[in-house]
Amino acid sequence: MEDKRNIQIIEWEHLDKKKFYVFGVAMTMMIRVSVYPFTLIRTRLQVQKGKSLYHGTFDAFIKILRADGITGLYRGFLVNTFTLISGQCYVTTYELTRKFVADYSQSNTVKSLVAGGSASLVAQSITVPIDVVSQHLMMQRKGEKMGRFQVRGIPEGQGVVAFGQTKDIIRQILRADGLRGFYRGYVASLLTYIPNSAVWWPFYHFYAAIVFPWIPEQLSYLCPKECPHIVFQAVSGPLAAATASILTNPMDVIRTRVQVEGKNSIILTFRQLMAEEGPWGLMKGLSARIISATPSTIVIVVGYESLKKLSLRPELVDSRHW
Repeated sequence: MEDKRNIQIIEWEHLDKKKFYVFGVAMTMMIRVSVYPFTLIRTRLQVQKGKSLYHGTFDAFIKILRADGITGLYRGFLVNTFTLISGQCYVTTYELTRKFVADYSQSNTVKSLVAGGSASLVAQSITVPIDVVSQHLMMQRKGEKMGRFQVRGIPEGQGVVAFGQTKDIIRQILRADGLRGFYRGYVASLLTYIPNSAVWWPFYHFYAAIVFPWIPEQLSYLCPKECPHIVFQAVSGPLAAATASILTNPMDVIRTRVQVEGKNSIILTFRQLMAEEGPWGLMKGLSARIISATPSTIVIVVGYESLKKLSLRPELVDSRHW
């Protein structure tokens, strides 16, 4: 087996594109089902004033489960599945940008930084309208609302209309803000997710490759000689996600409040948050974000790296190791 310290990156030109997209959609859907409850919890924690409703991630999980059942943890999920489109756009942009940047720089850090930021810019342009609607659906609680809008109850005896609550939220956004309402918080989203993505990929490759010369020797005592590359990649993903989450969480809190509470200014939202809750307010939802990011990132990394290996062109299959 190839030395575990030399983890080869599978690039765009090495892939069978048909396999890559078919497997990619299935993998992304499975990941979203598993982490969506924590996305909902994080959003509610970030929007609530102080600790008026929930005292933390676990408390929110128990209270939502008791009040609304398992379906309460999946409010807005059907709408959110449309982000599968942006997910495929993200990976395509990332891989193509890496290929483009490679003509100007062979530095993996530079390629990852530029490609990660570019991919996030494209993805967020598609994702923000979907996020705005799904976040308002996430804020719906029995008997009261947390955001600006509240969906109408279903009259007794009337069946549930497919996407009925979604249509109601869309109408309310249009009445209140027009089409611009679907891009509320767009700049805040870019300021959150472009740095997050740009930071995640270099850190991911950094942790996976372990560039400091003394670390491999230390790890060699802990890992078997023939330790698969995928193990290092599975560990490096959550480390990169935690690093990126800590660095970008303040902007994520502000983004969520701008989108859910209908605010128009990032600066005023920041000032209000600081006045009401101080610096710790910028870290709200961080634990939920890391909790959701850790298992999801392991699945994403193992899935994505496996996806790329499974999608290799036939003549390259034997040249890459697990």
